[in-house]
This record gives sequence, C-alpha cells and structure tokens, in this order.
Amino acid sequence: MPKIEIYTQPFCPYCKQALELFKQKGVTVQEISAPRGTPERETAIERSGGRKTVPQIFIDGNHIGGCDDLIALDRKGGLDPLLNH
Repeated sequence: MPKIEIYTQPFCPYCKQALELFKQKGVTVQEISAPRGTPERETAIERSGGRKTVPQIFIDGNHIGGCDDLIALDRKGGLDPLLNH
C-alpha cells in the first residue's frame, strides 16, 4: 500500500473531492490539516515546489499536484498503478 499524504484546509471543496476519490479507490490517506499561516501549509508549499493552493497530494513522496491534477491522472489511467503497486 503506498503512502498517500494530502494537505488540506477546512471547508475546501477541492480537498473533499480529492479525499472522496481516494475513498472510492479504497485506499488509506494521511490527511494533514494545513490552513493558511500554519507550519503545515509552509511545508506543503515547500514540498510542492511553491504551489500555495490546497489540496497538495503526494503518493510515496512524489508530488501529484492538486485536485484537478489527481482527477486528470485518474482519467488517463495513471492513478490506479500508483495505488496498486
């Protein structure tokens, strides 16, 4: 099972959408609360190469991107291989 980390903030519809996709896939996710101004948000920005939006998603330490990136990866068939290795 891969290590999936997702940096989120409360009331973020994109965060909820990404979490729901992972739930549908049946995988465990480490959700990291990262509201603006927190050390966790700064870590997310640093790890993502400067992206300031949430969610920021990492699978086995590799940056996937945000919600739109995750959905695009799934639609082209690239997500399942990352989740089932």
